[in-house]
Order: sequence, then structure tokens, then C-alpha cells
Amino acid sequence: MPETIIVEGLTNQEFFERYAAPGRVGLIGGPELINRLIGRAQRHLNVEHAWSRWSHAFLFQGRRQDGHHWVIESDLDIKSKHIRLGVQENRTTKYFDDTANSSVAILDFGLTAEQEKCVLAGALELVSGGTRYSLREIAGTVWAMRHPSWQPRENLLAREQAFYCSAFVRHVFGLAGIDLAGSVSEKNTAPEHIVRTLVPHTKWVLTRGEAPASRLSGVVKRVRAKLKRRK
Repeated sequence: MPETIIVEGLTNQEFFERYAAPGRVGLIGGPELINRLIGRAQRHLNVEHAWSRWSHAFLFQGRRQDGHHWVIESDLDIKSKHIRLGVQENRTTKYFDDTANSSVAILDFGLTAEQEKCVLAGALELVSGGTRYSLREIAGTVWAMRHPSWQPRENLLAREQAFYCSAFVRHVFGLAGIDLAGSVSEKNTAPEHIVRTLVPHTKWVLTRGEAPASRLSGVVKRVRAKLKRRK
């Protein structure tokens, strides 16, 4: 059965140093607007419509010769004069900012050596193949979350050689015979599906601050107040 362990008093860097390992899954969330919007979209996965803390999922690759833990993920990485949209490799330093990434989780599924090799090899194959990040598939997943009967069906906006973050994680685990989200279609998989998987695992969770709904509600209230004053 899944086991959840709440961790307190660590920085993100310390958290990764303690719990990151090859083949484990990471999830993050934070107070930035895009993260809150993704959390809000996942409220339909909860009977109480509680917003999700989680906005991004990735796979730990392990520590390299540079001394850093690395992850494989499907993401949008935009820097000055350099844009990467798709499956890529990054250091965990990308997520060391405790304020921007206020919620962090690591899931250990106790992979065998063969399963770990299969998952990592599948992920690296997608890196090598230039697999793209799919914004339109996210739109299809949002539709499916709002209409539960669509979740087991193929994503309406699915495309070849493309994955967004949690669908990528779901896919590479599937290559090792591990289904993280049951009846939900692979390309309708959200970060909340991953964190709530019933596949036996140990999950370490480090969170800070208020639940995401209350933070965004405050933003909405302030915007509405400004609009009223302008009328």
C-alpha cells in the first residue's frame, strides 16, 4: 500500500539530497500563476473540488560525475536566446528555489534493477528522439478532467511524438509494466493522478504555505476589488 511521509524543516536542496534516486518520481508546485492555474484545473479530480498542489512531474535520473542529481522531464525551458520545448535533462538545481517551488514530493516505487533500466532507457530514448512538449494535449486533458467520462478515452488533441510532463512520466513507467493511473488514458494523466496513484510506493512530501486555492482566491478578490473601484 502507498505510504506517505511528511517532511519538515528541510530546504529543497536538502530534500533532494536525502530522497532523490534513479527511477524515482518528483513532483513540484508553487505560488506562481501558471502553477496555481494548473492546480485549479485539477480540482475536478477531487469530489470536494480541492485544488491540487502539484503542477509538474519528472523522473530522477541519478547523480552524475558533476556531483549533481539530474532529472528527465518534458517541460518548457525558456532562457535568453535559447528555448527547449520537450523531453530534456536538467539538474535538480532547477528546483532549489524554496519560494518558487514551495511543494515538493518524491515517490519511490521500489523498482527492480530491470524496471529501473527500462524506465530510464525509455526516457532517454525520448530525449534522443527530440520528443516535443504538447500544450494542446494539456488542453485536451483539461477537457477530460472537466468531463470524467472522457478520461478513459484518447486525448482529443493527442499528437505523435509529444508529451507534457505527467503523461511523459506515465508513459515511461508503462514501458516497465507499471500503470500509474489505471483507467485514465495515458495522455489524460495529470500530476494529481501521479501523486494519488494506488501503485504501492513510499512518498515523501515537503510543503510550505497555504493551500493553493486560498492564495489564488485572494488574487481574484483583489482583482475584483480593483475593477469595482474603476466603475
